Amino acid sequence: MRFLLSLVFAAALVVPETGFSAGDNLPKPPKPTNTTKTCKGNRVWDDNKGRCVRPKKSSLNDDQLYGAVRELAYAGRYEDAQSVLSAMPDQADDRVLTYWGFTHRKLGNLELANVFYERAISRNPDNLLARSYMGQGFVAEGRTEDAIAQWREIRARGGEGSWPEQSLREAIRSGFTYGY
Repeated sequence: MRFLLSLVFAAALVVPETGFSAGDNLPKPPKPTNTTKTCKGNRVWDDNKGRCVRPKKSSLNDDQLYGAVRELAYAGRYEDAQSVLSAMPDQADDRVLTYWGFTHRKLGNLELANVFYERAISRNPDNLLARSYMGQGFVAEGRTEDAIAQWREIRARGGEGSWPEQSLREAIRSGFTYGY
């Protein structure tokens, strides 16, 4: 049975990719804004104030703060992204938990990253992005079977062909992980 499962997974890995899907899966890098082009350290651009401000003093709503987190993380400014995350009012939101996990994983704190991914998945079992990022962390740790388990969960939850599924599949196949 184990051999058959390995064959099925291997076949799935060689299926040509259809391209990354859009939407909440966030496959494309965020466009740089003044937050990454102008602001230094743990500051974000506030259009209403016309300058860089600390996240807690900004007029940005949750979605705008989340966008700033994503932009900073993509730029490799993980600690700055964490500063914005800490300013977000709902620390139990699964998107916030996912990015706490992502930034900790990128900073090398794999155990802590998994704690955040598990919390995100506990809050929202259909959080495919958290599952993909967690699986990619497992790949980096050499825990391929755990990564495959997350890949299967993504597919079972309707994520076949999505960016989280495809990026995790590629990470398992190649051994290289992706941020976006």
